[in-house]
Amino acid sequence: MSAVDHVGLWNRCLEIIRDNLEEQAYKTWFLPIIPLKYEENELWLQVPSQFFYEYIDEHFIGLMSNAIHRVFGPETRLMYKVMVVENTGVELPPPPGSPVPQKVQKREVPQMPATDLDPHLKRDYNFETFIEGESNKLSRSVAEAVALNPAKTSFNPLFFHGASGVGKTHLSNAIGAKIRELYPEKRVLYVSAHLFQVQYMDAVRNNRQVDFMHFYQTIDVLIVDDIQEFAGATKTQNTFFHIFNHLHLNGKQLIVTSDRNPALLQGMEDRLITRFKWGMVAELEKPTVELRRNILRNKIRRDGLSFPPEVIDYIAENVSDSVRDLEGIIISIMAHSTVYNKEIDLELAKRIVRKVMHNESKVITVDDIIGTVCKHFNVDVATLHAKSRKREVVQARQVAMFLAKKHTDLSTTKIGALIGGRDHATVLHACKTVRDQQEVDKSFSEELEEITASLKSRN
Repeated sequence: MSAVDHVGLWNRCLEIIRDNLEEQAYKTWFLPIIPLKYEENELWLQVPSQFFYEYIDEHFIGLMSNAIHRVFGPETRLMYKVMVVENTGVELPPPPGSPVPQKVQKREVPQMPATDLDPHLKRDYNFETFIEGESNKLSRSVAEAVALNPAKTSFNPLFFHGASGVGKTHLSNAIGAKIRELYPEKRVLYVSAHLFQVQYMDAVRNNRQVDFMHFYQTIDVLIVDDIQEFAGATKTQNTFFHIFNHLHLNGKQLIVTSDRNPALLQGMEDRLITRFKWGMVAELEKPTVELRRNILRNKIRRDGLSFPPEVIDYIAENVSDSVRDLEGIIISIMAHSTVYNKEIDLELAKRIVRKVMHNESKVITVDDIIGTVCKHFNVDVATLHAKSRKREVVQARQVAMFLAKKHTDLSTTKIGALIGGRDHATVLHACKTVRDQQEVDKSFSEELEEITASLKSRN
């Protein structure tokens, strides 16, 4: 397609957009846009600044997408080049309808060597050790496509979601490992959402936010695990939003994991949720019986162990929640066999599985949590629900909310209603406060583990 073609087609898009906007809004936000090129189903538009891009992307993306898909075709992807106005620079053609040429200079990000960056990838999490089955086949195929051509597919961002232990972390790390193998010059980084928050808070405390932003803007492949941990952390979300925009705009690959679909994320800004849906949203389901059987066989073979086939079948048929549960059962059976010098047989497997599944089958309720927390802190249940702002009461209430969020499927709104009649924001703040203290206070972390152990031991 020639240059005349893409400019002419963009002008047709402008006609559609103009019909749906007030004249002043149209002149302000669309006349400065320059159509640069149209190649391989990608329409590249030049915009004057980062703020300009963020504004039109947030307020007009639906209208723009409809117009572009009608004129250029439904397969067209919209790409941006962000420019900044300077006193000197390279003169580019004026925007359609604009009588005054603009002098602009492309904003470049210095290239950083990959060798000076620890990617923090988990060593054993690669495609070779990831066992494929019907429940994860699509996700694995998408992951391999991204690993072969990072940021060159339509799977950007790539958003994995699923219950705990189904392989999200494994698969996202596998992508990172493969990219490092194929593209050693690329800067790959895996980071948990919680660690990202801790790093950001540390940067704020030390007045190093600019360095923090700059570091993340140099990453070529950014993997963020458990993004739901950002819930309620408005400033962290805002910072990540700008990092996300910068990387996506500059053709970098983003991979995100969560325990739920983007549409079900609570306490998350709408503009982030929208961006999570830009690329591919892929669910990893709980493993089927056959996949569980193959996972068990693979681990047993990898560890140089020997299990009778009937033991493998029994575990696969009775332990269904996650890959971690399967591996935990194997470890427990091996430990009992070694310590008590017992042969690995079906009887031993049944005993271990019954014990583990019995402990995990106990449903933890908010009432259980409140009772355990009140006993630990020596606080009356009525006082916990009251308006008291005493330090020990506030801490007990926050710990109860944190544990309720962690061990139940209740929404934050429901948790707040059941614990003192608080609102959604209060619960999110409580969870964040407990997580932060747990990260920096070893004695508090041990105390939290003690409460959790008491909670799980309740009959």
